[in-house]
Amino acid sequence: MAYVDGFVAAIPKANKQLYQEHSRASAERIKSWGATRVVENWGDDVPRGETNDFYGAVLAKPDEVVVFSWIEYPDKATRDAVMQKMMSPEGMEGIPEMPFDGKRMIFGGFETLFSV
Repeated sequence: MAYVDGFVAAIPKANKQLYQEHSRASAERIKSWGATRVVENWGDDVPRGETNDFYGAVLAKPDEVVVFSWIEYPDKATRDAVMQKMMSPEGMEGIPEMPFDGKRMIFGGFETLFSV
C-alpha cells in the first residue's frame, strides 16, 4: 500500500520563486530515489479559523503564505530508504537552501487507507 509524507509550512511571500527552486530540485532528487509523486501547493484560499487553522499550526506571520505539500511512495520501506538518503550529509548536497523557517514546518508520515 502507498505511503505519504505530508508537510505544511509558512513561506515568506517574497520567497515564492526561491521556494519553487528549492522544492523542484528536492522533488527531482527524491523521485530519483523512489518517490512516485511530489505535489507542492501555494496557499490561495486558506481561511483563518476561530479555534485553529493552517496559519496557527505553522505560526505564520502576516507576510507569509501557507504551503501544503506531500510526497507519495509505493510503500513505507521506500519512504524510509529515501528519508535515510535525504538525512545523510551528502543527501541534499547541491539543493538550494530552504527559503523559510524549517523549525515551524509540520510534517508526518501517513499510511494510505484508500485512494480513488
